[in-house]
This record gives sequence, structure tokens and C-alpha cells, in this order.
Amino acid sequence: MEDFLEEIEEDELEVVGEEQRELYEHYRFVVDKGQALVRIDKYLVNIMAAISRNRIQDAADCGNIHVNGKSVKSNYRVKPFDIITIHLAYPPSEFEIIPQDIPIKIVYEDDDIILVNKQPGLVVHPGFGNFDGTLLNAIAWHLKDQPEFNLNDSRIGLVHRIDKDTSGLLLLAKTEYAKMHLGKQFFEKTTQRRYQALVWGNVKEDQGTIVGALARDPRDRMQFTVFPDGENPFAKHAVTHYRVLERFGYVTLVECRLETGRTHQIRVHMKHIGHTLFADERYGGHLILKGNTSTMYKAFVKNCFYICPRQALHAKTLGFVHPATNEYMHFESELPQDLSELIQKWRDYAITLGIHQVPESAAIEL
Repeated sequence: MEDFLEEIEEDELEVVGEEQRELYEHYRFVVDKGQALVRIDKYLVNIMAAISRNRIQDAADCGNIHVNGKSVKSNYRVKPFDIITIHLAYPPSEFEIIPQDIPIKIVYEDDDIILVNKQPGLVVHPGFGNFDGTLLNAIAWHLKDQPEFNLNDSRIGLVHRIDKDTSGLLLLAKTEYAKMHLGKQFFEKTTQRRYQALVWGNVKEDQGTIVGALARDPRDRMQFTVFPDGENPFAKHAVTHYRVLERFGYVTLVECRLETGRTHQIRVHMKHIGHTLFADERYGGHLILKGNTSTMYKAFVKNCFYICPRQALHAKTLGFVHPATNEYMHFESELPQDLSELIQKWRDYAITLGIHQVPESAAIEL
């Protein structure tokens, strides 16, 4: 729930009682199976980046926080698979998905699924600060002549998500069964997802695996960071496999295969091993992290930032079992223009300097 919530205002809370107005569900979370027993106010402040613990406690005192259908106080200890919902005094109409004619590229579609190659800069779903103009608004327009598909029905729609400034393949379900079937595959980690990323620095090993539990950084809750095992009860086990595709001296093109799918996983894991994603402002990749101090080099990198002013990350491949046919399906997407031009610019630069390398591992499937 990053970059999504704003502070709950005082008048949005309704004290529970016989005369209360109807409350409406606004947010829903399902607790992971491996979650340790922690207070619900601590749990929610960890996953809801833009809300304070005091406001969560106020909401609980007013009866606005429910677990498995019953209101709880802020000292309730969450358990694995608890369903947590937050209710407010007005319907969540501001998040209604209204059809909008926004260009999107549909890679594949049938009666059960839609696969989109999302362009960078497109928010996936409506939220605070992004009430419309999202991918789901575009999908609603695409399906506007098919009234049986209502994206405001939580039983259909997104199966997984990618960040606003990450491009690439995104899967949506058009039926309740398809969402349940595909959701189970993502939960059980049987899908195949590979990304391409341009990262700062010369990645020395041709391939490797990064294992590190992720949770919000206590110094900046809009970021995530790696925690040692057992240090943070909110940290979620995460595994990323990578291999080097090309070396350009000061940056490296890598392919990352996700074994788990945590928020910001590739961005945090690559930074953790000293290779922040190029142009990733959230994690410091918008600064010149490697190279020399010459005016010419600084101008070159500045032009690279201009070409691709977002994290250089693309969800390139996706493999899954079709929910209706049980057929394994595999899709590849082309790199968007900004990332393609960025990589070519670094490739030409590295070739000119004689520091371009393509390791043998680039031809090996992980």
C-alpha cells in the first residue's frame, strides 16, 4: 500500500453504537501465513506507509478496524490468515473505476484473462492522489461494451501488481474462478517472472541469488530494506535470482527471476548487494553512483537520465497455467523505447571505451 493512503481525517471516524451510521469497507488486508503475533496497530502502521500509529489507534477505538468481521482494539494481536478491514463513514466512491480512453497494449485476451504490457508512468489502480487515469480505468474502457465485466467487483481484476514507473507484463482476471486460480499460483510461487534491469556498478558474479527478508525502512517508511532473520517481525522472506546479460563498465544489464514477489523486491535486493537500479530516485539511483568525475562523463549520464527518468526496470516475461484450459502459457514483451534507448546508449559508450562484456551466462537459462 505504498504511495496510496493519506491521513484519515477526524470526521471520517464513526463511534460504534446503536445509533451509528452505516460504515463502509475501504481497505482489506489478508495476513501472511508466516506472520508473527504482533499488535494490529503495529502491523497496520508497517503496511500503510502514509498513516500514523495514533490515527490507527483512534480508528480502532472508534470501532473502524475489523478482523474476520468483528471490530477489534489496537492491542489485538494479528494471526496468520486474519482478514483485516478498515471501515469509514462514507462509501469509497472516490475509487470507483470509471472507463477512460487511455491507450494500453493488450498482449493477449480471452474470456478468462487479459495480459497487458504496461507502459512506464501508468499507475495500476486508483488511490489517493490517483483517482483516475490508471490502468484499471483503461481496462474498464476496453470492456465497456461487455457489461458482465465490472472492475469494481473485487472478485475480478488484478492478480498481481507492478510499480507505477516499472514497465512490463501485468495479468488480470475476467472471472472469479480465474482470479482465484491465478492468485493461488502467485501465492504458491509457481508462476515464472523475469525482469530486466540496468543497475549501477559492475556486477562481478555472472549469476547469483539474493536472499533477504524485506520490510519497511523505519527511517523512511516509503522505502523497504533488508533485515537479518528474526530482527523484524514484519519482514517477509524474499528470494531473487539474477544473471548478468551485459556489462557496460559503470552499469550492468541484469535479468532477475523472482522466486517471491515482495513490494520493491528487485529494487531493494539489488541495492542490498551494492547495485542500485539506474535512475531509481526512491533508492538513490538518480545520482551518479559509479564512474569518473569528468565533465564529459557527467554530461553523458545526465543525458541517460533524460532518456529514462525512471527506474530502469521492465517485467519482461511471465509464465503461468491458464485457469480454464490448464495449459502452460509463456509470454515475452519488448522493452519500452526509453529503456531500449538507454541500454543502447550505454552499450555504444562501453564499446567505444573497450569495456563492453557479454558473459557466457547470458546464454544460460536460470
